[in-house]
Amino acid sequence: MASPDIHEFDKAKVVAENRRARFDYFIEERFEAGISLQGTEVKALRIGEGSIAESYATVDGEEVYLINASIPQYKSGSWMNHDPRRRRRLLLKRRQIDKLTGAIQRQGLTLIPLSIYFNGKGKAKVELGLARGKKTHDKRETIKQRDWKRDQQRILRAHK
Repeated sequence: MASPDIHEFDKAKVVAENRRARFDYFIEERFEAGISLQGTEVKALRIGEGSIAESYATVDGEEVYLINASIPQYKSGSWMNHDPRRRRRLLLKRRQIDKLTGAIQRQGLTLIPLSIYFNGKGKAKVELGLARGKKTHDKRETIKQRDWKRDQQRILRAHK
């Protein structure tokens, strides 16, 4: 069985993606985690609402939490609606949590959500990235490479 950081996760429907994370961080390893949600949160995610642009994950004791992720209130919900920016528990195995804790404490890495999606079985999942922050010159290099790839594509289209 291949480890989760090698193969692509089963993403049937992507709800929210943190595109800025790949620009600001080097993603060293990826994990798939379940997310503990209330009923109205699941309904809001199913209609495609939600944002993880400014969110991060943290290890608190023996559990991992998603902080500052925004899932807006479900419009057809009643008084049972949820708080849009509440802390949400992530569901990982003990071994994974221990690995994350060690990497964060020893290597100074950050735990960042890369996307929220529904898998093929209809379960809400979060793709987490164990990341190291980029310096300014690294970001400039990323921009240069992206621009060069865009120019290459433009040149190839012109020669066809």
